[in-house]
Amino acid sequence: MTLPVINAIINFSTGPSFAQAMILDTGILDTNVLGADPSVIVDVSDQVNRVETSRGRNALSDQFQTGSLTLRIIDQNGDFNPQNVTGPYYELLTPMKKVQITATYGSVTYPIFSGFITSYVTTYPKDAEEVAYTEIKAVDAFRLVFNAQISTVTGATAGDLSGTRINEILDEIDWPASMRDVDAGLTTMQADPGTNRTALAAMQTVAESEYGALYVDASGSFVFQDRAVTAGSIGGTPTIFADNGTGITYSDASWILNDVLVFNKATITRVGGSAQVALNQDSIDKYFLHSYFLDNLLMQTDAVALDYAQAYVASRAETSIRVDAIVLDLYTANYNTGIIAALDLDFFDPIKVITTQPGGSTLEKTLQIFGVRMNISPNSWKTTFTTLEPVIDAFILNDTIYGTLDYNVLSY
Repeated sequence: MTLPVINAIINFSTGPSFAQAMILDTGILDTNVLGADPSVIVDVSDQVNRVETSRGRNALSDQFQTGSLTLRIIDQNGDFNPQNVTGPYYELLTPMKKVQITATYGSVTYPIFSGFITSYVTTYPKDAEEVAYTEIKAVDAFRLVFNAQISTVTGATAGDLSGTRINEILDEIDWPASMRDVDAGLTTMQADPGTNRTALAAMQTVAESEYGALYVDASGSFVFQDRAVTAGSIGGTPTIFADNGTGITYSDASWILNDVLVFNKATITRVGGSAQVALNQDSIDKYFLHSYFLDNLLMQTDAVALDYAQAYVASRAETSIRVDAIVLDLYTANYNTGIIAALDLDFFDPIKVITTQPGGSTLEKTLQIFGVRMNISPNSWKTTFTTLEPVIDAFILNDTIYGTLDYNVLSY
């Protein structure tokens, strides 16, 4: 049975880029980054003992969270002892150095995680028969922009599309243009408010004003997707996972029916605007009041804020059973399509899950991927996808939101 090969690279250079430094008159344009000296890049793939990654969105806050990595490497020579003056990495072992995890399968290399080291925890053996290892913990670039305080944003004027504003904020903190994947956006913004906040908070406000998505991908780039993608990708061709032979097999699927994602009243307020409120009385009568609030958003008009409130209630007033998570075991025999899916699928990709129930009935649902976790150790590799229905379950035509349920509207 052929399995993916884990690659673990530590880059001891400074700056956000994961590429090798390019010295003038050497290197590859559009691949390397300009630097005075080559980076100290270490391949520790043959020392890897365990890899755990977690990336995804918090369902209740509707925001993607900081991705994390735990990388355990065998360290029998004390190479990762920061006080080992004869060690190869002496004086290089500091926080915020870069680490990348990839997997190679079928001659294709897939990104798994790219981030910045926050700690090195070394375990020393009591005797020669025990294994010494260093556990490296890392986070993705969300942590960096959370630490970056800003006030004004250069060039951020009224009428900017949301994607333009995201790029302006990233410019403000000198984030490399090569490490961005930013949609143009569909919502025009007010001028930047000029308040003291983190760069992450500023970008999340823009993403919420668009009802889009902001996250860091597995390659380490910032991704901003507008509402056409966040709502519309569910209409694409789904990857099918099934336990009845009609799709890729899986080791576990957790189905859940609850009221956690029910919201039947939404209050959306823009800077300088009035609260725009939408509610669904039938849902309130059925589930009791479930309220959702967002304020200090940057859309230019109250009408757009009202569209947001209406679409949100239309999408969330009802609930149904859904797949909370699906687990793929890459050590399953003859699992080529499952391995490719486990390595290739990512946020907003649509999947259909089919589960046979006792008595012959089935559960079936098409959802979007909103979280990816990997747990890799000797003789084990499991990938877990967490899934949800679209944040806004709506059609978007010419900037108009058409919801899926009837709603009543109150405008103040």
